[in-house]
Amino acid sequence: MIHHLIQQLIYQSAAVQLLDPQDEIYARNQLLSLFHLDEFQEVDIVEERDINIPYLLEHLIDYACSHRIIDDLFDKKEIFAGKIMNCVMARPSTVNQLFHDHYLKSPQLATDYFYELSKNSNYIQLERICKNIEYKVSTDYGELDITINVSKPEKDPRNIELEQKVKSGDYPKCLLCIENEGYAGRISHPARSNHRMIRVNLLGENWYLQFSPYVYYQEHCILLSEKHTDMKISPDTFLRLLTFVEQFPHYFLGSNADLPIVGGSILSHEHYQGGRYEFAMAKAEADWHFEMAGFPDVICSVVKWPMSVIRLRCKQIHPLVEAGAKILNEWQNYSDETLGIISRTGETLHNTITPIARKKGEVFELDLVLRNNRTNEEHPLGIFHPHTDVHHIKKENIGLIEVMGLAVLPARLKQELNEVENYLLGKSEEVADNHLDWARELKDRYKVTDNAVNVHSFIREEAGKKFLKCLEDAAVFKRNEDGREGFQRFVRAFSHIVEVS
Repeated sequence: MIHHLIQQLIYQSAAVQLLDPQDEIYARNQLLSLFHLDEFQEVDIVEERDINIPYLLEHLIDYACSHRIIDDLFDKKEIFAGKIMNCVMARPSTVNQLFHDHYLKSPQLATDYFYELSKNSNYIQLERICKNIEYKVSTDYGELDITINVSKPEKDPRNIELEQKVKSGDYPKCLLCIENEGYAGRISHPARSNHRMIRVNLLGENWYLQFSPYVYYQEHCILLSEKHTDMKISPDTFLRLLTFVEQFPHYFLGSNADLPIVGGSILSHEHYQGGRYEFAMAKAEADWHFEMAGFPDVICSVVKWPMSVIRLRCKQIHPLVEAGAKILNEWQNYSDETLGIISRTGETLHNTITPIARKKGEVFELDLVLRNNRTNEEHPLGIFHPHTDVHHIKKENIGLIEVMGLAVLPARLKQELNEVENYLLGKSEEVADNHLDWARELKDRYKVTDNAVNVHSFIREEAGKKFLKCLEDAAVFKRNEDGREGFQRFVRAFSHIVEVS
């Protein structure tokens, strides 16, 4: 059986162009060593549609556990799976050369090649990602994307116990560092033997392109700095984002903000996220326009979006960078106490920006989302952060992905929303405490519909509305009369308003 599995893996890896046929014998011998085998029995391969690489990996891992090659623990199995795939794929230098060869024909061909490689090598965990719950919710701002993220498996309690006993190392320094490429992994640090990165030159600096193992949207990529340095939003950030989309015009690229609460989960390593997907925010139209003195070629607008977004458009990159730098400087020093916006507390900066770059035809776009991370007694997690009335749906930070209109909701909601459905239908009174008030409110409203609406769709739509409320909470200038006047006061500090709809 093991010989058949090994040969089938080699066959499938060659079929999806993960493995060069010249390397098949070498790959086989590497796998034999990994499975503590001294010889190989030739087997005939019968082509079967249902046999794919994840299926083969599952059975190879089962064999390794049953023959005590590895312990039957989540992290151990992940590490071994990565080592298996590393045997049947090219080294980083070859991957980069092939990427470059494709790029000379077309940037899209290059990313297509790398995306397929990342999926076929099981670095992108497609079998798990398929378990995520994904749907869209229509709003006044377009269709928001909702994802309940259940793709990451729950860890075995034995695995958690081991993590507590193991000393945390400082190599690699973080989950993004270049040193993760090919790193086997360990308890509490993910397996990366089958990890490959593309070398990208940005303005004379070394940056590295990879795809997220748990992609939230089409070709969800990460671009990370060679240096392990803190996230920082600056004019250089805008220049890098725009230079990248100039090189890869079919992708967008954005950055999480550089401050806690309004930033992402990793602020210790400068990195950006992008991909080949058009979010609702990218489709959103202008709400009103303004002009900036000294930038006649830059079209400036405020976007019709639940958060506070300024959009700059121009056919050249440098005017966008300079205009963006001016707005960043103005915002970092701007306060409006009537709206709760205070730029600093002593030396602590509160105002920053979440920037996103894209190219539409011949025109570059730079979206600047205004952020503030101040807290108070009423909102200890953040004044411009999801408020307590939506924490039962989402309590986590509103980062780059959420800003653009994609909710990444916790796995607990899969079960909890089912409970709310059953509550509305009168099948059960069992509802999580944090959802009880919401469930009672929904039950009253659902009765009014006389059950004409499918309860499953009804609950999903209502959860989507809660996410919209999260975005509205995170807006520094609310979409009401006071917020609109406040936004216009800020814009007037550095420009001239020319059109208010």
